Amino acid sequence: MLRLLIKYLRQYKKTRDSKLAKIREKVIQDEFFAAGQIPWSDGYLKHRNDYIIQNIHNAECLKLFSLNQIPANYGYRLDERAVEYPWILSQIPENTERLLDAGSTLNFGMIVDHPNIKKTNLTIFTFAPEPINFNEKKISYQYGDLRELPYKDAYFDTIASVSTIEHIDMDNSMYGYDIKHNKDQEKKSYQYMTAIHEMFRALKKAGTLLLTFPYGKFEHHGFFQQLDQEMLARITDFLADKGQLETHFYQYAGNAWQVSSQAQCNNEESFNPHTGRGKKDDHAAHSRAICCLKFIKNPV
Repeated sequence: MLRLLIKYLRQYKKTRDSKLAKIREKVIQDEFFAAGQIPWSDGYLKHRNDYIIQNIHNAECLKLFSLNQIPANYGYRLDERAVEYPWILSQIPENTERLLDAGSTLNFGMIVDHPNIKKTNLTIFTFAPEPINFNEKKISYQYGDLRELPYKDAYFDTIASVSTIEHIDMDNSMYGYDIKHNKDQEKKSYQYMTAIHEMFRALKKAGTLLLTFPYGKFEHHGFFQQLDQEMLARITDFLADKGQLETHFYQYAGNAWQVSSQAQCNNEESFNPHTGRGKKDDHAAHSRAICCLKFIKNPV
């Protein structure tokens, strides 16, 4: 009888705690919207993730992104992930068997459970183990430096690297990585090109490389650098004669993300939510412009 009572009390507490958590969550969300949806305030991340989930499971939305278009009034006061995830998911070729996530930006339940990811054999490569993993989903995890990928030549059908190359050779201590990096805020680091070379090497013939990164003025923010026209040109010059290359630009302006051009994005500045640098009255949550690059390697 005592065991049954203890069991009942535990179940009651679990149910009560769950209900209280939902009530607290709703209060936080109500306050977030009432305050004007200020980026990075309480409730922001849940709203952003809910928004992403809604749109990556919206066939019409993904269709637009597959055409490098964007829904009207999209991503009010949201950071670039709201654009990057649907763009990446819409661009993964149907015949992808081996998919590499170069940087672990896909390592979230809302992404790995998406049909366009689940149909692939996903490998996640990042510098060190992370608290969240999905081994039970038969996702492979490997660790190391993107500048030295441990894969044989022409191994992956598709490689996706979402907002990762801008962190190479930067101060990644906030992620728990204590490694030598570029500390000169006036100096560009071109170490990202070593990673691009490695991704190209590990990509199959006729394989697809998908890259996204912040774009505009060169800026050194400590933990990332924003790539500018000259830095992007190093990537495109390397890839141009090796396959089909497309670059697409999205810009946060007028309280929404929109399709843009390289010229319109060349002078954009990022907002660094950790330091406050780049904050303006537009309530941009992070990058104000991103480049989405798609490259299909020559078949022969």
